[in-house]
Amino acid sequence: MTRPGIGVRLLLAQSLVLVAGAATTWVVAAVVGPPLFREHLHRAGVPAMSSEQMHAEEAYTYATAISIGVALGVSALAALVVTWYFSRRVQRSVAEVASAAAAVADGRYDSRVSPPQLGDDFDSLAEAFNQMAGRLETVETTRRRLFGDLAHEIRTPVSVLEAYFEAVEDGVKTLDRETITMLRDQTRRLVRFSEDVAALAQAEESTASIAPTSVTPDGLVSVAVNAAADRFAAKGVTLTSHVGSGLPALWVDPHRLGQVLANLLDNALRHTAPTGHVEISATADRDDVTISVSDDGDGIPAEHLPHVFERFYRADAARDRDHGGAGIGLAIAKALVEAHHGHITASSQGPGTGATFTVTLPIHRA
Repeated sequence: MTRPGIGVRLLLAQSLVLVAGAATTWVVAAVVGPPLFREHLHRAGVPAMSSEQMHAEEAYTYATAISIGVALGVSALAALVVTWYFSRRVQRSVAEVASAAAAVADGRYDSRVSPPQLGDDFDSLAEAFNQMAGRLETVETTRRRLFGDLAHEIRTPVSVLEAYFEAVEDGVKTLDRETITMLRDQTRRLVRFSEDVAALAQAEESTASIAPTSVTPDGLVSVAVNAAADRFAAKGVTLTSHVGSGLPALWVDPHRLGQVLANLLDNALRHTAPTGHVEISATADRDDVTISVSDDGDGIPAEHLPHVFERFYRADAARDRDHGGAGIGLAIAKALVEAHHGHITASSQGPGTGATFTVTLPIHRA
């Protein structure tokens, strides 16, 4: 059974209001009006039960009936016109939202609705719908890129492994030290990739895995520098640290923040050429402690800066794959920093000018 639309319902509601108003007016005019009218006739000197009184009361009754009838007709016509106008506009807006929602349900996430200009409520609904569609479009784009990157990251080492196994089976290669080293490198790449994905999922889950304690920025930086020193020395990149004196303690999880700094240092090392320089520093103001990792390496083009913390995003996919990155480290860093109620930003003057990643954490006060 088809239910009446919004236009019919508005018209019925207007009709009920009109009927109630007309009935009330008629009752008041029929019950209250005649006695008052008769009393004023008597005060004017018209004899009771006279023909003048009868004619006057008949005239009053006819005038009242005509007035109510005309008012009811005009009100009904006005209600019909107003209801038709607004119902058309509302129906058009609702139909547009329904059509856009159906398009989004079919996977067309670029669908948008225009503001109906029917008041703040309807405009807020349209804005909320457009925001939802935009978020879904972003999620879908990320999902497609995610699966593409996952497929590439897994396919490359698997293809190498398959080729080497076939070569060994065909007798083209033997299981010598070089072949075993290559096989181990590819399996380690798969293991590292799976660990990165698991770490990202854990970092984005919630703050339940955060175990905060009081930690000094100097301690965090020292541990991170000592852990990365051998890798920097092996590549020939200079790593220095500068920590301001008397910095206040932070209420953070040292292991999680250590993971953040390790990811930032690994990222800087990956994009800094031999003989380059990377510096990690820590400063503080009244409310926050800021830890920065700066390098003089590849730099980041301006159009890529807003996306560097997205999962599997690469400013240069081919270059980053050659460097061994899967585009997950910075996403993990962002998730862990936000779990500590801080924020992380990236800045660069462009290609070849280096980059700076800045972590800002709130100071814990007792």
